[in-house]
Amino acid sequence: MSYIHIENAGKTFIQNGKEFTALSDVNLDIEKGEFICLLGPSGCGKSTLLNAVAGFDPVNHGSITIDGNEVTAPSTKNVTIFQNYGLLPWRTVIKNVELGLESKGIDKDKRKEIAKEYLKLVKLENFADSFPRQLSGGMKQRVAIARALAVEPDIIFMDEPFGALDAITRMKLQDDILDICKKQKKTIIFVTHDIEEAVYLADRIVVMTPNPGKVNGVITVPIHHFRDRTSGDFLLIRDKIFDLLQMKVEEDIEYTI
Repeated sequence: MSYIHIENAGKTFIQNGKEFTALSDVNLDIEKGEFICLLGPSGCGKSTLLNAVAGFDPVNHGSITIDGNEVTAPSTKNVTIFQNYGLLPWRTVIKNVELGLESKGIDKDKRKEIAKEYLKLVKLENFADSFPRQLSGGMKQRVAIARALAVEPDIIFMDEPFGALDAITRMKLQDDILDICKKQKKTIIFVTHDIEEAVYLADRIVVMTPNPGKVNGVITVPIHHFRDRTSGDFLLIRDKIFDLLQMKVEEDIEYTI
């Protein structure tokens, strides 16, 4: 069985007294160390699927397992990075990075040593004693990434983490996360509605369509990192995904381009 196995997963909610189906019959396998992008328009269920795999809101049909264990609640082995950073404004940068280490009971000196290591990894070692209000949006997100990595998670869930940033900062952080992935070899599930972002980052792209949320196709990206956004191969995959987003869902499709 794959590291993450999603089988016939469905999620329903009650809205205004009526049942609403957010996800229906989602099947997906993810291997350890893969960078997976969940891509689709607003309302397609990509964040719902991420939250289900992360254990925040488990599915009520089908099943999701990680390393053979059914997902029923969040695990301390995994972390989630959101668009709003989630930094504590009254704590310095280094103290924010130490937060997860504190909950693991790591002593003060060791926490500081680890936090410094990861701040250096995200190129913020000179801002350790700054407060979040003194940082740009991109710097805040790098602090959030350092905090996530510091606890050495098995899986990193990222829900549109760069969505609120300007284009230049966003592209820089995309390069940063790829560099970190190469060094850390983490399993990442990354939600985005940006086609180019997905092609730039992912090993495989899961294209979803809404009402209810289903997998329309899975595209393997065979281009090595780092990727040229203007290359013919990049544009071919981008256009294929655009075409796939226009298609009606009939069955799950696996593509290799």
